Amino acid sequence: MMTTFLNRNPYRRARRSSVFAGFDPILTIAVGLLLVIGTLLVYAATRDWYSANGLDPQYYLKRHAINIVIGISLAWGTTIIDYRLLRAYTPYIWGLGVFLLILVLIPGLGSEINGAKAWIPLPGGFQIQPAEIAKISIIIGISMLLSERTHNIDEPSNQDVLKALAIAGIPILLILRQPDMGTVFIISASVVTIIAVSGASTRWVVGLILVAILGGLVATKSGVISEYQIKRLQSFVDPNADTQGTGYQLRQARITVGSGGLVGTGLFNGPQTNGRFVPEQQTDFIFTVAGEQLGFLGSGFILFLLFIVLMRAFAIARRSTDPYGTLVCTGVIAWFAFQIFENIGMTLGLMPMTGVPLPFLSYGGSSMFANLIGFGLLQNVHAAHRG
Repeated sequence: MMTTFLNRNPYRRARRSSVFAGFDPILTIAVGLLLVIGTLLVYAATRDWYSANGLDPQYYLKRHAINIVIGISLAWGTTIIDYRLLRAYTPYIWGLGVFLLILVLIPGLGSEINGAKAWIPLPGGFQIQPAEIAKISIIIGISMLLSERTHNIDEPSNQDVLKALAIAGIPILLILRQPDMGTVFIISASVVTIIAVSGASTRWVVGLILVAILGGLVATKSGVISEYQIKRLQSFVDPNADTQGTGYQLRQARITVGSGGLVGTGLFNGPQTNGRFVPEQQTDFIFTVAGEQLGFLGSGFILFLLFIVLMRAFAIARRSTDPYGTLVCTGVIAWFAFQIFENIGMTLGLMPMTGVPLPFLSYGGSSMFANLIGFGLLQNVHAAHRG
C-alpha cells in the first residue's frame, strides 16, 4: 500500500537520468556562462596585485572556484525535493535565518567589515553572511503565507499581508542593526513585489512604498544610518564630498569602466585594475573589471546574459500553475533584478554606493551560495511544471 501511495504521489520527484535532467537549458547555460566569466574577472582583478606583493596570485581564484562548487551543490540539493513540499520546512528555514542574524550581532561572534557587522568567521579563513541566507528565508516564508487561500477568496486578506510583513520585518530590523542598507533595500523591494503579485490591495503596495521612502528620510535624519553610509550618500550627490573615501572609489570606478572603450584592453591587461585603483574590485565593483578589460561589447554581453536569466525566470513564474511557485519565482526575480540594478547603477554613478555584489559574478561565498540556491528554486519550479 505504501508503494502504491508513493507511486501516486504527485509531488514525488522522478528519478533523474543525469544531474541536470529537468533543468531549464537556457537558464542553465546563461548562469553557467556568468559563472565562468565571473571567475575570469575575479582572477583578473586580483592576480597582478597579489603577485606583485609576493602573495599567491591564485588565492581568490581558488576560493572563488570552491564557492562555486559548493553553490552548485546547494542548487542541485534545492531541486531534489519538490518545492511544494518545502512548505513544511519553511518555519525552520526562516528560524535559521533569524537565528544567524541574531548570532552575528553578539559581541565577539560577528566581524565588522567596512562599517557593517554582517559576517560570522568560519575555520579556514571563510566567512558567512547571514543576511544573504535571510533573502531566501523571507522569500519562501511570505510566499507560503500569501499563497494560502482561505475563506474562498482569490486574494490575500489584510491579516495575511500583516503576517507577511511581520515575517519580513523581523529579519529586516536585525539587518538594519548591522547596518546593511543595500541588503535592506533589496529585501524590501522583493517583499513589496511579492505582495503586489499576490493580488493584495493596491493600497498596500502604495502604502509600503511611501513608508519605505519616509523611513529612509527618518533614518537619515535620526542617526540610524551610520556615518560611513551618510558619506556614501553625500558622495553620490557630490563626488567631491569625500575625495579620499567613497568619492574617490566612485570616481575611479567610472574612470575604469570608461577606459575600456568598445572592445576593452584585453583580459588581464587593464592598467586601472592591475594598479588597484578601485578598492574591493573583485567583489562589489567586479563590473568595472569587465568594463575596462572586455569593453562595451563584453559588458553588454554580460548584461544580455543577466537579462536572459530574468526573462527565463519570468517565463517559469508564468508557467507555474500554483500561487506558491509563482510567488517564489517572483521573489527571486525581484531580488536578482534589484540587486543587478543597484550594483551596476552604483558602478556607473547612477545609484548610491552600497555593499551589494553582482549576482553570479562577484567574489563572495554567502552571496554565491544564495544566488545559486535562488537558481535552484527556479529550476525546481520549472521541473514541476515543464510540459
